Amino acid sequence: MKIVLTGGGTGGHFYPLIAVAQAINDLVTEKKLVEAKLYYLAPEPYDTHLLFENQIEYRRVSAGKWRRYFSLRNFFDAFKIIGGIITALWQLYIIFPDVVFSKGGYGSFPTLVAAKILGIPVVIHESDSLPGRVSLWSAKFARGIAVSYPEAVNFFTAYQDKVALTGNPIRRELLSPISRGAHEFLNLDSNLPVIFVTGGSQGAAFLNHVVLDILPNLLERYQVIHQVGNDNYDDMEKRSRVILEKVANHERYKLFAHLNSTALRMMAGVSNLVVSRGGSFIFELAVWGLPGIIVPIPESISHDQRNNAFTYARSGGAIVIEQVNLTPSVLASEINRLMSDEKLREKMRAGARAFARPDAAKAIAEEIVSLALTHEL
Repeated sequence: MKIVLTGGGTGGHFYPLIAVAQAINDLVTEKKLVEAKLYYLAPEPYDTHLLFENQIEYRRVSAGKWRRYFSLRNFFDAFKIIGGIITALWQLYIIFPDVVFSKGGYGSFPTLVAAKILGIPVVIHESDSLPGRVSLWSAKFARGIAVSYPEAVNFFTAYQDKVALTGNPIRRELLSPISRGAHEFLNLDSNLPVIFVTGGSQGAAFLNHVVLDILPNLLERYQVIHQVGNDNYDDMEKRSRVILEKVANHERYKLFAHLNSTALRMMAGVSNLVVSRGGSFIFELAVWGLPGIIVPIPESISHDQRNNAFTYARSGGAIVIEQVNLTPSVLASEINRLMSDEKLREKMRAGARAFARPDAAKAIAEEIVSLALTHEL
């Protein structure tokens, strides 16, 4: 049984693919099926360690973005797309998988085109409440369509017989928070509340800088774990050092470029409130039952995060502050308001857990494996 995974080059695309790969391997072991050989076709490997750890073979396939506005880069990226389709055709012909599973995004387009040409069955998953162009296009020939948000189903009304609301796949090692030993591991005071701030796997410069503006005030009452992204770490380390130079409680600020899975689980086990963007991290917040303040990327940059944020907020698990309204005083005020109301945060925890779908990866894996076994016959 051979299965190809493909998706865009962000953590929001990559990590759910890993979650599904883990679920496929678990299913093969549980049902004593023939071993699954997994491949990942994308412009970059993203995380070679996770690929190796989950026995996924990487094959490079170039891809280009097609922007909605006029740009000379569209001209050059068109050649990347064509080259990627040719490479994907060759790779899929050599591998000839039983199924291609796509997480969407521009990085998946060449592989999906090649799969359509070669008649290889395709299953797709759409993480956002407003599906991307690649997902909407590939739905026309996909054998199965999984979505994370109920609203997304409305965009696939022509394919209702093959659409399933699964939620977003989460890696198995992240499903359960760790509280025991977490304060010691993260060097935190067990008697002080904890705020976690993250801009996602790539960081978020705007959000980071607003947090720095209110950091001295926050540290009077809370501890702050701040994940800023690898690209932003050096700049944030320098800025925070200057700001905290004369702050008495500077040791309450914990700056990280990136938290690994163990650190994330421990953060989830001790945090009282999370401030984040509106990407796929929303689903981890829901599984962990953590109250959140969501600051979506503006629609001019990302067409989906704002809708994701407000859709999730309707569950009661979070509040939304749009970036245009995100001033230091507004963020500080909302953090203090939520942190001073334990009953409200308990309601938010309940809303988050009600929204969560921890079995998403397993549900998608079962469809992929079922289709693969049928195709093998």
